Amino acid sequence: MRRRERFTIPGKYILFVLTVLCVGTMSLSFLTDFDGGPLNVISGYVLIPVQRGINSAGGWMRSKVENLEELTAVRGENESLKEQVAELTLENNSLLQERYELAELRRLYDLDNEYGSLDKIAANVIGKDTGNWFHMFLIDKGSDDGIRVDMNVIAGGGLVGIVTKTGPDWAQVRSIIDDMSNVSAMVLKNSDLCYVRGDLQMMTEGTMQLNELRDPNDEVEQGDKVVTSHVSAKFHKGILIGYVNEIHTDANNLTKSGSLTPAVDFEHLSTVLVITDLKQQVDVNKADGEEADSQEEQPPVSGDETEESSGTPDGESSTTPDVPESAEGEETE
Repeated sequence: MRRRERFTIPGKYILFVLTVLCVGTMSLSFLTDFDGGPLNVISGYVLIPVQRGINSAGGWMRSKVENLEELTAVRGENESLKEQVAELTLENNSLLQERYELAELRRLYDLDNEYGSLDKIAANVIGKDTGNWFHMFLIDKGSDDGIRVDMNVIAGGGLVGIVTKTGPDWAQVRSIIDDMSNVSAMVLKNSDLCYVRGDLQMMTEGTMQLNELRDPNDEVEQGDKVVTSHVSAKFHKGILIGYVNEIHTDANNLTKSGSLTPAVDFEHLSTVLVITDLKQQVDVNKADGEEADSQEEQPPVSGDETEESSGTPDGESSTTPDVPESAEGEETE
């Protein structure tokens, strides 16, 4: 059975009809007042909602575009600020480091002036033993720079330790807080002798051992300065070691013991001063100088006067100073 063909209107005829309708409507609007009534009503119900929808969609798109532009600008500004923050952080760290180094150098300068009669050389700490404390460490000066074993090392507030080994461009320092350290000391205000021994276990509380103190008049009290003594074999006299923390009478009722707070911060050491004058050399030079001065200033005397002067001066004993029996083991390495 043959199917019936469907009737279709060509598209060009539809376009022609719509064109004529539009032209006619436009002509009617211009030539008459027809658009004032029905057309406005129709447009109010049809065109205005469409226009509002288009305006809303356009506003939404415009806000999104503006937000995207602002977000892009903010991201660019954020990246720039991050770079500035990184630069300022590096600059701040550098300034803090320089400030710390300046403060350290100022303390060393003051310390250098305090012990101005002794020759010194500055050195940087380049290595240390494990642990929090600088009880054994290396410095960047050695025998080529004139560093020798038994030279005293100072920093910050006072005595740090003593040189125990040297190389061409390095030296090892044993600080006074090390368990093997034993320094002959005295209380500054009355010159009573004692010993300061290192104790890493006590350093967890920031103190050291203070032993064999001769204090017959009970003058020593908390806060008194303790310095190296004149009978020390290796340490120069008068270098500040620390401050009395606590003290009590020993069982023998003859000596006292306690603890001492070191003057140096042994948890933060970066730069030190090495006293290049050895204690033995200084003592020998002083003795030679005093002997030469006494020979030059002593007037001629008769034989009888010489005989009488062969004894010791009044008030002095010909025996050696009374020091604790453990003096043989002082300043052990």
